[in-house]
Amino acid sequence: MRVDIVDPSAYTPPYDHSLCSALAGLGAQVRLVTTRFPYGPVPPAEGYVRTEPFYPLAAGLPGSRLRRATKLLQHGPDMLRYRQMSRESQVVHFQWLPVPWLDRFLLPHRPTVLTAHDLLPREPRPGQVAAQRRLLDAVDAVVVHSHFGKAQLVQGLHLSEDRVSVIPHGAFDYLARVEPRLPFELASPPAGDRPVVLFFGLVRPYKGVDVLLDAWREVSAASGTEPQLWIVGRPRMPLAPLESQAPPDVRFVPRFVSDSELAGCFDRADLVVLPYRHTDRYDFSGVLATALAFGTPAVVSDVGGFSELADTGAVRLVPPGDPSTLAAALSELLAQPQERTRLAQAARAAATGPYSWVEVARRTAALYEAVS
Repeated sequence: MRVDIVDPSAYTPPYDHSLCSALAGLGAQVRLVTTRFPYGPVPPAEGYVRTEPFYPLAAGLPGSRLRRATKLLQHGPDMLRYRQMSRESQVVHFQWLPVPWLDRFLLPHRPTVLTAHDLLPREPRPGQVAAQRRLLDAVDAVVVHSHFGKAQLVQGLHLSEDRVSVIPHGAFDYLARVEPRLPFELASPPAGDRPVVLFFGLVRPYKGVDVLLDAWREVSAASGTEPQLWIVGRPRMPLAPLESQAPPDVRFVPRFVSDSELAGCFDRADLVVLPYRHTDRYDFSGVLATALAFGTPAVVSDVGGFSELADTGAVRLVPPGDPSTLAAALSELLAQPQERTRLAQAARAAATGPYSWVEVARRTAALYEAVS
């Protein structure tokens, strides 16, 4: 089968690469259609072809108004050119469609699948949710990563149940094979033997970093092991208020980090924490998929589809927005290496079982056969 995986803005290179490689491993002819990733190198193609026809004239720094404007001007023509390219493919699988109100008119005339990585826009503008609903109606099938996500689309947006398929988010095992290197901000002075708790990913309001810092003050006061908290990732909100309230044992790396630096962080961390606020707009996390691959124990808010992963025993759940309960869970796990080991073993089992890319590719290929 000839398949196009399409991510116009290169929002998720790790996911794109992992899915393409796994599908190619099943014998599919896979082409990744995307743009140049503006932050640095991406994983080399393994068994698939990578092409970058989108936004060749994008200008300005990543995330800048200039870059967004120049991409938007090119988006319609690039989608129409891709429609011509897609004639070679039997199935087109979009990972993201960044302009929903326009994209539903520009879809290729091929069987089309869309993965709803965000169930709804994270910070919706007027009319954006309605546009997303019409876009989801326009494709042949929608993929979500949890039963929670399916319920949100079926009950909240009234999509037909038989058009929404639950396919788990695979664990990013290729990252666990990258040579680890700590970001320079964390390498000196070294953490030594001190326990490390890691928050990783884009810093957005819904990620609950303020809740984490409130909890961390309790952890610092109660722990005799002098743990460190690392907050690593590009800020998408003002960071100064968070830094000003942070205890001295919190270290920030407020930028995009390379795959090797990511591997260094997860390889060193004793715990990963995802203190997300309650929201109905996402159902899984690439950060959590990375923790699974590294076998790093995780404490996560009971939101979205996280509870479905917790059913495997791979993560510890805490209620969202509750600093005291979060602090208690972190303190307990920092003091109990045997419990961390149990969580790590369950994480690795999930990463090689239901959350493996082999399983993801098998279920995705079955969906392609159903829509083609």
